[in-house]
Amino acid sequence: MAHYIDPHIHMISRTTDDYHRMAQCGCVALSEPAFWAGFDRGSAAAFHDYFRQLTEYEPKRAAQFHIRHYCWLCINAKEAENVSLSREVIASIPEFLRCPNVLGIGEIGLNKNTPNEAIVFQEHVDLAMRTNELILIHTPHLEDKLKGTRMIIDMLQNDRRVQPHRVCIDHVEEHTVRYALEGGFWCGMTLYPTTKCTPERAVDIIEMYGTERIMVNSAGDWGKSNPLAVPEFILEMKRRGHPEATIRKIVYENPLNFFRQSNNWVDWPIETTGADAAK
Repeated sequence: MAHYIDPHIHMISRTTDDYHRMAQCGCVALSEPAFWAGFDRGSAAAFHDYFRQLTEYEPKRAAQFHIRHYCWLCINAKEAENVSLSREVIASIPEFLRCPNVLGIGEIGLNKNTPNEAIVFQEHVDLAMRTNELILIHTPHLEDKLKGTRMIIDMLQNDRRVQPHRVCIDHVEEHTVRYALEGGFWCGMTLYPTTKCTPERAVDIIEMYGTERIMVNSAGDWGKSNPLAVPEFILEMKRRGHPEATIRKIVYENPLNFFRQSNNWVDWPIETTGADAAK
């Protein structure tokens, strides 16, 4: 069984059965970015409780299935239009940054590419720079994606403190992946039924752009999504004849190498993690 890491999945919206199935398919670790709860939260206290859920409760739920749970903290782009609330939330993040499963700031980015979203994005980036944290980026959906991706890259490149190799730009597709890779950033391809990328398209992109600084994720959330999308990508890679070493690089070694840059990362022995540990 091939071991894999899902670097972007929202497990608070998934059942324990999903953890079980992911472990059976070889998932040994995952990271969960802070995101929208299906409705706009009305107070910084609500986010504080959410951060506690990500740093205290969810790691214990994942551990029942021998999966390492990591997370990212922020106020997501869908709620960033409220600048005053966003600033309260950002001010509460530092107290959580030493929690052992926190990898950095994310998923920050743009939703509708508005001026307020850009303000909140840059204030998140400033926090990450002041605390030396990794950054995970959300790029907008569908018709706003190319414009939003360019805006995000411009803002990052205009901050001289930002080191591209410590930033992952997620949800890239055929028309945005080149901009991220040429900028020296890591990339995430999200395997999502409608608004992101299918496993087949993701393999096409790998065949066009190679395997450096690129990974795949399921982003399983409240909507129509598949927590086993990464294993489906693995199967598509195998169907096309790609070697095991290439597949392992994309689904295991690349996310591991990106995560290893985190202040809180501690390496763990693969033989005591994942579905094989239950055998």
